[in-house]
Amino acid sequence: MSRLIISALLALLVPLCGLARPQDDKVLKVSRTVEGAEDIFAAERQLWLLKAEQSRPELIKTRLAPQRAVVAVKDSAAFQGWRYEDAGDPGQLLYKRSFKQVKEITLDFGTHVTGYFSLHTKVLDRTPDAPVRIKLMFGELPAEMNIPLDPWQGVMSRGWMQDEYLTFETLDEYITLPRRVAFRYVRIELIGASPYFDFAIDDAFVTAVSSVGEPAVALSDDCPEIIRRIESVSNRTLHECMQTVFEDGPKRDHRLWVGDLYLQSLANRHSFRNFELVKRCLYLFAGLSSRDGLVMSNIMEHPQPHAQIGSLCLTYSLLFNSTLLEYLKDTGDYTTARELWKVAERQTREALSYVGEDWIFDKDRKGEYIWLFFDWRDGLDVDTAMQGATIFALRQTWELASLLGCTDQVRDYPAIAEKMSRAARQKLYDRKRGVFLSGKDAQLSVLSQTWMIKAGVLGAKEGAAAIRNTLSDGGAVMPGTPYGTHYLIDAMLLCGLADEAKAYLTDYWGGMLLKGADTFWEAYDPLNEYITPYGTIAENSACHAWSCTPTYFIHEYPEIFQK
Repeated sequence: MSRLIISALLALLVPLCGLARPQDDKVLKVSRTVEGAEDIFAAERQLWLLKAEQSRPELIKTRLAPQRAVVAVKDSAAFQGWRYEDAGDPGQLLYKRSFKQVKEITLDFGTHVTGYFSLHTKVLDRTPDAPVRIKLMFGELPAEMNIPLDPWQGVMSRGWMQDEYLTFETLDEYITLPRRVAFRYVRIELIGASPYFDFAIDDAFVTAVSSVGEPAVALSDDCPEIIRRIESVSNRTLHECMQTVFEDGPKRDHRLWVGDLYLQSLANRHSFRNFELVKRCLYLFAGLSSRDGLVMSNIMEHPQPHAQIGSLCLTYSLLFNSTLLEYLKDTGDYTTARELWKVAERQTREALSYVGEDWIFDKDRKGEYIWLFFDWRDGLDVDTAMQGATIFALRQTWELASLLGCTDQVRDYPAIAEKMSRAARQKLYDRKRGVFLSGKDAQLSVLSQTWMIKAGVLGAKEGAAAIRNTLSDGGAVMPGTPYGTHYLIDAMLLCGLADEAKAYLTDYWGGMLLKGADTFWEAYDPLNEYITPYGTIAENSACHAWSCTPTYFIHEYPEIFQK
């Protein structure tokens, strides 16, 4: 029996629940995000935040040791120009030798790890008479470890880079770096030590942390090896991002983004199945929404959960609704869905405020800036994609309302979706070319087609033609990240392009494997190894939440990907 049928049956059995105010005065306070505006969820926020805190997971801690020492090799044939070669056993090269003789060593943990790095020092000769200073450099990829960081060229904070200095005034003890790091490689370099004594670093390890252990879903016995490898790395990527929230990347940001959450929740369904963490994140977004009820784009947890004030991305806000719908289908948790329904409905009403009398989404309708994100790709016009995303959100919200028995509150949504679909075909569709175009320059992009297909504006036959016509056009704007590529694969499958979807997924994520990925990357273009939205590849995340979705496709469509 499908999840949808089960969910519909459960809806008949679960009574409507009233909301109660919590009696706990320790519940986290809500940041004000729209000064002076009426707080439309004032009566529910404390309850939502309390429920989020009740769903906080205990992190699983695992001690991991480095697998080998390595040396860097500059190689134009390697990904981004650098690779590592095996240098030997850390036990022989580091632990049993004077570090004043070693001076510098790079350790390889064999896979991506997220956690707290520790090392132990040991006095070898005479009495320490001065502090010892060392430099640590942590990195996810060889190039990140070996390109100059200064002068800093990034557009984001230099503080995100994982280089640290440690000064030891006392030796013969364990020192743990207070900052959590995400890495595969660590370089340890001696900066300063007295000539009057000697010491060694005789142990080094990381206490890895994640809210999950091993995946709960297995592949078929006859699954192709390349698909098996892609699924394994997808799961590792998600594992590293599943902390006390679904982080977008454990190296940089350390926060929860609602667009990433939607994709992570899909992958979680077919891997770790930790739906309590999805529930926690939904309640956090609801409890920390703006005073006028809009879901903010991201949430940080420390020193207490808070949204990034002013960071509203309407495309992401609408994906709150899809995440809530999928959570309901996965769990049958009608209590949560009913409590958060009003938040979902608020997001679609906001999107509709940008729709004109011609039934076209107009980002300039209110005369103010609105952030619409679909992919990190310079020059991407998102007007047509946003038309599709709004229609998709209307249909998803209607489906959610149908399961909850509250369609009377959104009875106009189906008619609006149809009017917007007809307007899109009349005003944005080039019938001669069989593709959707976007913006004043009539830009052709992959994402314009994918979102119109997801919205149901194009049927399978026309959608398949639109994808093929776009991909065969050398001037079309392609996705620049696994985030945008996820939606391309999704659209292919909706159009019946099963063979093309499997080939594209295998080539794209398999291409990262061939270039050394042990977790999947934030930005990847097979034709441009140095693609970055941040001014320097050093700041790219090599373990990123929105890159984990192959595991969703592989298990959601086993007849396509596991054969």
